Amino acid sequence: MLAAKLWNRNRDLTRACLDHPFVRGLGDGTLDRDAFNRYVAQDAFFMRAFLRAYAIGAARCDEFEHARCFHRFMGGVLDELKLHADYAAKLGIDLDAVTPFAATSAYIDFLQRTAWHCSVAETVAAMTPCMRLYAYLGEQLRGRLWPDHPYAEWIHTYGDEDFDRLAGEVEALLDAVAEDTPAVRDAYRYAMQCELDFFSAPLEDMP
Repeated sequence: MLAAKLWNRNRDLTRACLDHPFVRGLGDGTLDRDAFNRYVAQDAFFMRAFLRAYAIGAARCDEFEHARCFHRFMGGVLDELKLHADYAAKLGIDLDAVTPFAATSAYIDFLQRTAWHCSVAETVAAMTPCMRLYAYLGEQLRGRLWPDHPYAEWIHTYGDEDFDRLAGEVEALLDAVAEDTPAVRDAYRYAMQCELDFFSAPLEDMP
């Protein structure tokens, strides 16, 4: 299946994400709290754009069932945004006053441009890495939890079976609408690189 092929072709980037200092810090609980706060703010900003890209994808679908898939995915994004709102309330973050980092803007620009101007196949290819990567990271980090782990909620959210199932649904849509073309491969690869850059930004912008 195409989704599995693309995932395997980009194992270098998935490994780089798992080994990234930000993700390692999430896993072992040593991540600087200010860096996590910046990440939460940026991710909430990004997820709002992700939601819009799903909506654009749904509007451009010729197949009604494919549009229904996008609608389900939007529900998953709304659940993630609730998580971020809960984090923000606890951490005192004003999500309406977030200034995007360069990495966040680059990722959003790519998604919006793809959703508006490219095929539905490329749009799904651009959005699949975020879902599958986070399910993978959650599953990998879940075994490192201990009582009162500072980032247990994040790890439980993305290591949960429901999130893995949603990632699988996105991959199933990719298999249904896309072929193994250079444009699809490039969209998937670039999105995975954006994910890696997204983890770097909260650390690089530390005082």
